[in-house]
Amino acid sequence: MSGETHLPAILATLDVDVRPGTFVLLTRRRPDAAADAVAEARIHEAEGITYVVPEAFARAQGEPPGFVAAWLSLRVHTALDAVGVTAAVAGVLAERGIACNVLAGHFHDHLLVPAARRDDAVAAIRRLRSS
Repeated sequence: MSGETHLPAILATLDVDVRPGTFVLLTRRRPDAAADAVAEARIHEAEGITYVVPEAFARAQGEPPGFVAAWLSLRVHTALDAVGVTAAVAGVLAERGIACNVLAGHFHDHLLVPAARRDDAVAAIRRLRSS
């Protein structure tokens, strides 16, 4: 499956799902078996490993949650080489002062937005359909 590449078609059918719960990012220098067991995402960088984990896990580990995020998934299958989707979504969120951290999967883009602004972010993204 290659996914959609035409931006107007993507935006016309764009919707968003909210993953239950709240999430935080933890960093480790080396792999962490406990974090690996619950991580929703893991990213290797030169500085270490970033884990996206449930907020409750981080708190149980004694980690002070800095950025507490809601996890939104764009419900449209975009091609990996589609142009403008991230810019359109980030732009509409930026206009409303909503931070956005993007994770790209093969089938969907996923956004971590401030948990307190979840509903505002969902509404803003859904407005893109009618623009």
